[in-house]
Amino acid sequence: MAVIHNSLTGPVQALGRYSLLMFHAFGALPEFSRYRKNLWEQMVHIGIESLPIVMMAAAFSGAVTTVQTAYQLVTPLIPKSIIGSIVAPSMILELGAVVTGFILAGRVGARIAAELGTMRVTEQIDALEAMGLNSIGYLIVPRVIAGVVMFPVLYVAASSVGIAGGMLVGHFGGFVPMGEFVDGAREFFQPFDPIFGLIKSFVFGFTITSISCFKGYYTSGGAEGVGRSTTEAAVASCVFLLLADLILAATLL
Repeated sequence: MAVIHNSLTGPVQALGRYSLLMFHAFGALPEFSRYRKNLWEQMVHIGIESLPIVMMAAAFSGAVTTVQTAYQLVTPLIPKSIIGSIVAPSMILELGAVVTGFILAGRVGARIAAELGTMRVTEQIDALEAMGLNSIGYLIVPRVIAGVVMFPVLYVAASSVGIAGGMLVGHFGGFVPMGEFVDGAREFFQPFDPIFGLIKSFVFGFTITSISCFKGYYTSGGAEGVGRSTTEAAVASCVFLLLADLILAATLL
């Protein structure tokens, strides 16, 4: 019975602790000027240092989408420009944000959870509190804001590189000339598509960083607990990223 009780109440307790943590984080925003330097450091770690791997993954995603789309076009009745009509919206609406989100969940989310978890088990967070610093404002707020600010930048870069990668592979692979690819991308372009992608990127940035901060901040159990929190942060970020993706698509599209 105890196992069943814990399995039922555990998620509710975690949701309550997460909500309280975010409430205190938003309450620490008026003190943000004290932690500005920490924000710039987190923006570099989350955004600039993640840019190469994000761009590489996006380029391959766009290239693979082009090749697979061309593979499906087995009839001459369908113009080759349809490849651009499929690749460009796929990157803007879905792949640009989701691929970036998975990379950040594994790279940034795990790092945040490991950093905060290590600080918790080595009592560095307690030391900050003893010094009179607001540990939530100093450690969590800059990381969450940096994620919300830098994720859209990474999304724009990923979408652009993904479309360019798909176009180049289509041209040099003999699947579709660049001109036809661009014509197809323009033909079915919807002005709301990039807006939707940006909205999604803001939500994903907040989801990944806030969940990772929550897992790391409440770490317990020494080195084993740090490893557990790191794994849980990456897995939970991916799961809730997909859930947010579904909710946003169902409500906004």
